[in-house]
Amino acid sequence: MMQTQTTSKQLPRPRNWLAVLSVALSATVFCTTEFLPVGLLRYISQGLGVSEGTAGIMITAPGLLAAISAPLLTVAVGRFDRRRVLLGLGLLLVISNLTAMLAPNFATLVVARALFGVGIGGFWAISVGLGARLVEEKYVGQATSLIFAGVSLGMLIGGPAGALLGELAGWRAAFGAALALSVAALLAQWVSLPSLHVEHRVGMRDLFGIFATRPARIGLIAMTLALCGQFATYTYITPFLATVSGFGGKVISLLLLGYTFIGLLGNFVGGSFAQRSVRTTLVASILFIALPLAMLPVLGTSRPWVLVALAAWGVAYGALPVALQMWMAQATRDVREGGMALFVANFQISIALGSFIGGRIVDGFGLFNAMYFGVGLAVVSMLTLALTGGQPRRIDEPATS
Repeated sequence: MMQTQTTSKQLPRPRNWLAVLSVALSATVFCTTEFLPVGLLRYISQGLGVSEGTAGIMITAPGLLAAISAPLLTVAVGRFDRRRVLLGLGLLLVISNLTAMLAPNFATLVVARALFGVGIGGFWAISVGLGARLVEEKYVGQATSLIFAGVSLGMLIGGPAGALLGELAGWRAAFGAALALSVAALLAQWVSLPSLHVEHRVGMRDLFGIFATRPARIGLIAMTLALCGQFATYTYITPFLATVSGFGGKVISLLLLGYTFIGLLGNFVGGSFAQRSVRTTLVASILFIALPLAMLPVLGTSRPWVLVALAAWGVAYGALPVALQMWMAQATRDVREGGMALFVANFQISIALGSFIGGRIVDGFGLFNAMYFGVGLAVVSMLTLALTGGQPRRIDEPATS
């Protein structure tokens, strides 16, 4: 199977570490922008005259475009210098945030988010293995962790940042802040990234290597179910906290900020435990997403219980992406570059599908039923992992041919 191999110019190590940091910064900005609408949902709904369920399309549209663009761009860019590809994707992020900030209506805002979806899909597919191309082999683990820390940080801070800026200055100011950050990230990459030439292109056959093993197939099913449940509910947590729990806008932004910091703790907890048993960690993280979702419709008017539920949910969701990444990295370690492009696609499809279905349930049946739907998907995901077996090999176990 053809693998993509990239070489970079031999630069002094400090500059290569600056390149790693620039990629991590871009990952943070991309993922912050992706989840910014979670905190802005009710402000955009009110400002542009659409329902909260319809406003959720801002998350559905980029998720679908990212799912399509991740594998297709991986193939389409062929042997093109990855530095130029990343700069082009960074420019697309700038254009998207500028268009969103100035959008005169909801349709234009959705177009801006669709452009963003193309950008983040390509960025994820290319940046996943970039650490190995920028630093010496013995530092690859540290560089990769740094890039993924940017991904996790952006996923966790997008919602709280949107809620805070939306409350203080309006939703356009939030996209304006994202625009400033995206310009800074683009400049950082332009200054620090070396040329990243590709010797061999990824073919369509390489993309489907992720389906080659049973653990990978099980992981994809469980991931789709768990993430659909997560985003069918988390996308609409701001209106839930406002209308059911009665929190004000500033308090909601603080709660989501707390969710962020607790989620960062979950990142480290998930990474630590997944090294011992990735399946147990994955099942536990999904369980502790399901329990708060089941609690909230029943105890949503009790603010202390809402705080407990959000804390447990934050830790669990912080651990979930780390455990998923480790499961899929172990299950596809022989076909990582092509396989991870489809992993990215499935991740984005799950986000888009979850937020879309959640929006239809919210508009048609109410917030509580969206929560129960999320619980149901989480339970099926746990059963898939617990009953089917298929634990992937640990990284330190010998591969089989």
